[in-house]
Amino acid sequence: MSDTRITHIGGPTTLIEVDGWSLLTDPTFDPPGRRYTFGAGSASHKEAGPAIAVADLPPIDAVLLSHDHHGDNLDSAGRALLPTAGVVVTTVAGARRLGGNTIGLAAWSVHSLRKPGRPTLEITATPCRHGPPLSRAITGEVTGFALRWPGQQHGVLWITGDTVLYDGVRQVGERFDVGTMLLHLGAVQFSITGPVRYTMSGRDGVKLCELMQPRTVIPIHYEGWQHFKQGRDAIEAAFATAPANVRQSLTWVPIGTPQTLTM
Repeated sequence: MSDTRITHIGGPTTLIEVDGWSLLTDPTFDPPGRRYTFGAGSASHKEAGPAIAVADLPPIDAVLLSHDHHGDNLDSAGRALLPTAGVVVTTVAGARRLGGNTIGLAAWSVHSLRKPGRPTLEITATPCRHGPPLSRAITGEVTGFALRWPGQQHGVLWITGDTVLYDGVRQVGERFDVGTMLLHLGAVQFSITGPVRYTMSGRDGVKLCELMQPRTVIPIHYEGWQHFKQGRDAIEAAFATAPANVRQSLTWVPIGTPQTLTM
């Protein structure tokens, strides 16, 4: 049985520590207050800083970067951190832009981390669509990650990435038994595009969990930015009306406080 320590640093940024490996998702370490543009006239302000400073992180074996072209998933301080990591795993397009120690994975492609004295950790890229149908040309490529290593008892650890609920995401459940889910939520919207959403709402998250039946669901990417339209209260309200097993899977990791989970 595998114990994994997860620290939610803020927004989409988490530190995952398992069997000697240290993984960092979507590094965002800028202080609050700055305005970031996202293309096609959209923009947002960062409202909260990271709970942990870059200097206080352990050596990072891999950065799991869902996409490199939006500041709420990779900001200036996060970008400066990338060369210090063992490897950066991201989209194919992102790897072309970043270069250096970056590996680009298409959906369902696999990269394995190997080091003497540690178990092999397998990273599978999973589909994402960061908006409504036909939006990919504007919003760009995004990826999620399914993590598998020896000793898992309850299925893979899945990081959904910034995505809406669509068939590509549902296919993850056809390929993997998902035990723990880091669920990107926030119901992202911009005034310039009105009611169009670019990430899942709490209700979308419930629908996905009803399909996947994970043991543990950890919301991330729901606070700290102006364009996140649903925070913790809305997420809790959505899960409160879900079936009992889905409702009980919801697990809040206090921001900045490591939490050990059995996986």
